[in-house]
Amino acid sequence: MDLERYVGEILKEIEEEGMKALKRYSKRFDRYEGELRVKKSEFSGLEKKNKKVIDDIIDRVKRVHEKQIEESDIYPIEDSLFGLVERPIERIGVYVPGGKPLPSTLIMVGVPAVLAEVEEIVVTTPPVEGSIDPRMLYIAEKLGIDEVYKIGGAQAIGAMAYGVGMEKVDKIFGPGNKYVNEAKRQVYGQVGIDSLAGPSEIAIVADENADEDHVKADILAQLEHDDEAKAWLLTTSSDLAESVEGEKVDVEVLEDLSRCVEEVNEISPEHLEILTENPRDLLRYVKNAGAVYLGEFTPVAAGDYFLGVNHVLPTGRAPRFESVLTVDDFVKKISVAEAGRMDYKRNKELGIKLSRMEDMECHKRSIEARKNAEEN
Repeated sequence: MDLERYVGEILKEIEEEGMKALKRYSKRFDRYEGELRVKKSEFSGLEKKNKKVIDDIIDRVKRVHEKQIEESDIYPIEDSLFGLVERPIERIGVYVPGGKPLPSTLIMVGVPAVLAEVEEIVVTTPPVEGSIDPRMLYIAEKLGIDEVYKIGGAQAIGAMAYGVGMEKVDKIFGPGNKYVNEAKRQVYGQVGIDSLAGPSEIAIVADENADEDHVKADILAQLEHDDEAKAWLLTTSSDLAESVEGEKVDVEVLEDLSRCVEEVNEISPEHLEILTENPRDLLRYVKNAGAVYLGEFTPVAAGDYFLGVNHVLPTGRAPRFESVLTVDDFVKKISVAEAGRMDYKRNKELGIKLSRMEDMECHKRSIEARKNAEEN
């Protein structure tokens, strides 16, 4: 099957036929023919004990992400003003996979979006037997999100990107299968996207001080995500390497920890655990990793669920040029400049000369037109 062409046809039909195509694909892929938008009455139904767990995790994620909020900054240079002002994206879409429901995805995307003051947040997720996971609906309600749709797959991405069955969004967030990923890739440019998520990855750098049971448990926790998940162990301990072999992990025994980190930078993993005597000492040498987890009490699973750090991370060697999801992903930075008379007068000749170098006569005339800058 040609994935690009297959997904492209779905998106084309969604864009051209609208609701007719969307309902057709919902029936075909989600086996669902009812109302696409979740009714208000469907938001109740979660047990009290589960609500408490979710409340506590949301509070923890908020505490960590609040530190990322930046104020707009305008600063003077001579008699001019320059700076950046931040404005939240007006409307975003969040895709939450449904094959193995992961409500934590909505927490990790929703919390920084709320902190960034995004005005409208829409959630799409495939229904299971006509219903949405009650944990997910409670999280949405807790975050003030009331626009949730029972739509999955590439058709959900098309609906959000083209405004079918809902208002069009400005940017789409959230992981998905290969069809969702390809759909996000194809709609990019018409809307923004966070990233193209691949299978989960973990690399562990460990010395002879690492507990082999911890290493095995942490590797298995990431392999639990899907059959295509990847794991690497880079260690200076041959005993540890022997104990972990056979756990569906690539194992390398290297002469020292610096070589281990060099290998990590080449791999560029989604998650990196450093289980050594002095893990902080190695952090300065890490160049490429989605997230780094230092020491015995920081397994990736803790980061996934309760530490409060974001678990939406780049994969597939993308940490070479992409970053963890933060509040910044939900805002736009707008450049602002106000030139003062003296600064303009003093420096306008630079602009005139560059205009001539680039043969841009109208640019030169625009700069020269401010004759009142010559007045005292």
